[in-house]
Amino acid sequence: MPPPRIIFSLLSLLSIVTFTSSSITLPLSPLFTKHPSSHPFHTLQLAVSASIRRARHLKNHANYPPAKTPVHPKSYGGYSIDLKFGTPPQTFSFVLDTGSTLVWLPCSSHYLCSKCNSFPNTTQTPKFIPKDSSSSKFVGCTNPKCAWVFGANVQSRCCKPNTAANCSQTCPAYTVQYGLGSTAGFLLSENLNFPGKIVADFLVGCSIVSVYQPAGIAGFGRGPESVPSQMNLTRFSYCLVSHRFDDSPASSDLVLETTSGNLKTNGVSYTPFRKNPSSKNPVFGTYYYLTLRKIIIGEKRVRVPKRLLEPDVNGDGGSIVDSGSTFTFMERPIFDLVAQEFERQVNYTRAREVEARSGLSPCFAVPGSGTASFPELRFEFRGGAKMRLPLTNYFSLVGESDVACLTIVSDDVAGSGLAGGPAVILGNYQQQNFYVEYDLENERFGFRRTNEFEFLKINK
Repeated sequence: MPPPRIIFSLLSLLSIVTFTSSSITLPLSPLFTKHPSSHPFHTLQLAVSASIRRARHLKNHANYPPAKTPVHPKSYGGYSIDLKFGTPPQTFSFVLDTGSTLVWLPCSSHYLCSKCNSFPNTTQTPKFIPKDSSSSKFVGCTNPKCAWVFGANVQSRCCKPNTAANCSQTCPAYTVQYGLGSTAGFLLSENLNFPGKIVADFLVGCSIVSVYQPAGIAGFGRGPESVPSQMNLTRFSYCLVSHRFDDSPASSDLVLETTSGNLKTNGVSYTPFRKNPSSKNPVFGTYYYLTLRKIIIGEKRVRVPKRLLEPDVNGDGGSIVDSGSTFTFMERPIFDLVAQEFERQVNYTRAREVEARSGLSPCFAVPGSGTASFPELRFEFRGGAKMRLPLTNYFSLVGESDVACLTIVSDDVAGSGLAGGPAVILGNYQQQNFYVEYDLENERFGFRRTNEFEFLKINK
């Protein structure tokens, strides 16, 4: 039997919003917003550079406070959800980010975003006004939630010695550093509002100044200040609308659940989450690690050294899943093996000029007939779960030319300081067209190919 091959085709679907006593369903929209003057190559270059910068941030094994939140600017391919804070509720759009933990939003009428001129309509960014909410409160230094962000010894920073019992100081101002810029502000206790449900005393960051980040982030990582932890979620799940819907109002669903149980979702393949063994860097404990065991191209297994696929005692290596990264990142040794195998199996000419202009590689000149054939890409995880990627999840037609490029990235220079942290970061571009489930209660990650957002057919 010849190896599986994949060809391009197209379908679409919109989502339905629902609410029950044990689950909340929110619209989830793509944020790959293009500047009106952007050339397709420029848009791709932004996505590539943002994915690499984010990888540098996620992989940085310097020991930094848990409040450090990576950035995924709106024009770089994230997904947003709308959340309502305050009394009466004020609505804001947040980037869904499973690679960070803090929830923060633009705050006060004086909110300033520096170097945000490349983002369209930044002057229209909604700002949370604390004085307009009757439920808004500053978080005190002795409040346990202050320690979620600043650590157990935070009282020594803002209270005088031996005065903790009577200390009335507020929690310190936070500064969130990430790959490209930063945001800073103070912590609030506020109501998070859903239809028929209010989450009282929710910890949220009130940012008053940012760099390269005009909108807020909803951290869905493993920290106590994240959305899943504060809402006591047992699981959350989503289906990502394809990035091909960039200029339409299409959306899909983010489902937040609180029901307990060991039931598996029909048709979903599961792989256990794993812990990073390192205690040197607490931030590694906030990521969702998976055990990636095999990478298959066509029917050929890519021989990736095992040491790269499992985190070592220093926390380096292994794979994480991250909704805030656009393109999947692979450390240079893994990426080179994958790229070389595609080049061996693909029967098209390399388009090196497009590679130089787009930042993606390898790229191939494909026939102008509207059909292109490529080997299938498959990830196999611990427990036997197999993720067979649709072609548009790992190759993209670039610009107006008949060129398809691999949408997996690496750093340009081997050994450039990215050797620490996770070796593989599974980004949202590769999660398109899948139902994805984070089963927190049972410590497992599930996925299923969906027909709703199917973009490809497989020829075998």
